[in-house]
Amino acid sequence: MKRLTLAILACAALLPGTVQAEDALKLTVGQRGNFATSIAEIGQRAGIFKKHGFNLDFTYTQGSGETQQAVIAGSVQIGVAVGTLGALGAYAKGAPIRIIGAETTGAGDLYWYVKKDSPIKTIKDYDGKTVAYSTIGSSTHGVVLGYIQQYGIRPNLVATGSPTATIVQVMSGQVDVGWSAPTDGLDQLDKGDIRVVSNGNDASIFKNQTVRVLAVNANYLKEHPDVVRRFMQAYRETVNTVFKDDAVLKIYADWLNISMAKAKRSRDDFYPFPALNPDTVIGLDAMMEDAVKLKFMPAPLTQAQLKELVQIQQP
Repeated sequence: MKRLTLAILACAALLPGTVQAEDALKLTVGQRGNFATSIAEIGQRAGIFKKHGFNLDFTYTQGSGETQQAVIAGSVQIGVAVGTLGALGAYAKGAPIRIIGAETTGAGDLYWYVKKDSPIKTIKDYDGKTVAYSTIGSSTHGVVLGYIQQYGIRPNLVATGSPTATIVQVMSGQVDVGWSAPTDGLDQLDKGDIRVVSNGNDASIFKNQTVRVLAVNANYLKEHPDVVRRFMQAYRETVNTVFKDDAVLKIYADWLNISMAKAKRSRDDFYPFPALNPDTVIGLDAMMEDAVKLKFMPAPLTQAQLKELVQIQQP
């Protein structure tokens, strides 16, 4: 009877229209609700990943340091929004991490702000003040280190985690300068409770460079290359769709319980399509130089090492 049952199940799997089991992928994602980091979530809710045979399991973190560590440990397969500097540094130390696509190029979406009555007006005024970033190795960490290098200032850096946790610390006076990214902080900006002092592109090391990436555990990529390639097909389709179809953007708005106006503002004012194009990782040579200067890694990677680290899953 057991053999007969197995035979029936095997035949059923071959019948036209039979639903096959989906691949379950575990993802860590930095900063829940940030438009750029929400692509996979939007694609899951829109049915795009299901169409490509996936059921995604999300764990949200307070920054790419946490995101990257889960990928390296193998507790998840893919990390979304891993800081490029952090990925370079981890690989240089022998960590099993590979870059499979760009998550964000340029850093104009990241911004640093103060309370409305703060005397801080420019980046130079950060000198001696407490300045926030999310987690060690994140793109926000890289930006504030870039400020230090470029502007010759000596702020006291504070890892504050998520934008929500950060604004609490700023408004309560624990931190002088907070960080955020849309949609977070837009309401406070509109009310005039806070004002923007700088953004990520004010650190020249990040302008026109890929600041955050999609990363995969190296062992998983080696064992399941077709799954990773298919994941990137679904991710790419979601990026293309969310810029073209406001019905898909509404999925994002409904998920966060925000207005379509705020969702459109986040997309259209902060993220031109090239910023989220997953197929283009740019500026790595310059990023490596900066990674060495900022002590993320002891020396630039060789071309052979770069080829091993960066394995873009082309369409």
